[in-house]
Amino acid sequence: MADPKGFMTTPRQEWPRRPVGERVRDWDEVYVPGALLPIISEQADRCMDCGVPFCHDACPLGNLIPEWNDLVSREDWRAASDRLHATNNFPEFTGRLCPAPCEAGCVLAINQPAVTIKNVECAVADRAWAEGFTPPRPPDRLSGRTVAVIGSGPTGLAAAQQLTRAGHTVAVFERDDRPGGLMRYGIPAFKMEKHHLERRLEQMRAEGTKFRTSTAVGRDVGAGELRARYDAVVIATGATAWRELPVPGRELSGIHQAMEYLPLANRVCEGDIEASPLSAAGRHVVIVGGGDTGADCLGTAVREGAASVTQLDIYAQPEEERDEDSEPWPTYPKIYRLSAAHQEAGELRTAPAADADARLFAASTLRFTGDAEGRVRWLHLVEVDAARRPRPGTERRLPAGLVLLALGFSGPDRADGLVDQLGLDLTPRGTVARDAGFATNVPGVFAAGDAARGQSLIVWAIAEGRAVAAAVDRHLTGSSSLPAPIGPYDRPMTV
Repeated sequence: MADPKGFMTTPRQEWPRRPVGERVRDWDEVYVPGALLPIISEQADRCMDCGVPFCHDACPLGNLIPEWNDLVSREDWRAASDRLHATNNFPEFTGRLCPAPCEAGCVLAINQPAVTIKNVECAVADRAWAEGFTPPRPPDRLSGRTVAVIGSGPTGLAAAQQLTRAGHTVAVFERDDRPGGLMRYGIPAFKMEKHHLERRLEQMRAEGTKFRTSTAVGRDVGAGELRARYDAVVIATGATAWRELPVPGRELSGIHQAMEYLPLANRVCEGDIEASPLSAAGRHVVIVGGGDTGADCLGTAVREGAASVTQLDIYAQPEEERDEDSEPWPTYPKIYRLSAAHQEAGELRTAPAADADARLFAASTLRFTGDAEGRVRWLHLVEVDAARRPRPGTERRLPAGLVLLALGFSGPDRADGLVDQLGLDLTPRGTVARDAGFATNVPGVFAAGDAARGQSLIVWAIAEGRAVAAAVDRHLTGSSSLPAPIGPYDRPMTV
């Protein structure tokens, strides 16, 4: 550790965000450009170089956090980049999109604000690109084995890059017109500008990975045909089967799934369309669901010029601090967090019905009502207790011209026919079943990421991609030197 007293003398300081009034007028990332590097070395100095660094266990990738913190504090950016990329293919993605369970596991967080691990990671990744520390790494020789990866989200991309670098010939199949999965069309540009994604894709193409876009396996190409053409197949399609809200009035027009709404806004930013047909402009918007996808809808609706935006969360408002009895360190606690979108909604007072940041907690949707033309006009809700039982006398209604359902995902989408054509076994939860080696019941077919694990975090998705790559490499060659940071049954730390 460069400064043995850094954690005592330097307060936590995070990457500052741009003023709300400025950033809601564009789709650029919310942070002040160039404001991270001047503070990051001192922030890295706060790392205590713990004898037992629990941040390693909290991160499924096993990131070497104390090592690259020390290197950043000494401003040895090349070495820091090497240590960071040793365990993470895409640190510029996780540095922007991961909720940082590593910070919850930081030993300093026992009684002080944690080290800004996520900010340090992002700074290293960005500096690595700026300084040319991340050139393509094509294999020295090819193995003669071929692999098809279905899905180009973080799991599919990580698996493809690892397998390509191991010498296998890899083709990634993506049903959308551009690769990237949810990072492309689900994550708004104000959270991660797409040039970060394009940069990695170009690196992967230079290494030899092939991309087959606008190709839905099971529909545009038969799953059986793909299995016959390739020595191994990796299913990394994600958990895209969205959950429904079966309440009266659901059939009214103006009620849409979040993943119907968000891709259209991203396509506007890509220049594909001039305006979204589901734009929130001038409409009263209600978002049902309190998670990250709901917050993405919130920030998007604010930028589109909604008349009002309210977000419903069925859970009670969390406490400001960790409950040491129910969620002790180093688990990831459910506490009150203020995302950039909630900060924007709070300052702009987008939700008159909410107390502060556009969220109504402990709120459950009862029904929708509409006008004579069948368009939604009102959402009727009720307050609920901890067991989700309605509280008598608390029913009320909110104006709603656009309702967005952000209720999570249950498993892979079966509409394309991939699952049924291959005859894959599923778990009771609807995810693809696999054994301890990531293999499905179909020989030569492997499953990883949300399609098999269920809805999870980007850091788990990348870890799954790296681990399944090692399993496929072993299947093809009999052994593997590729890292496998997790097993298929590993789960986050809980009580």
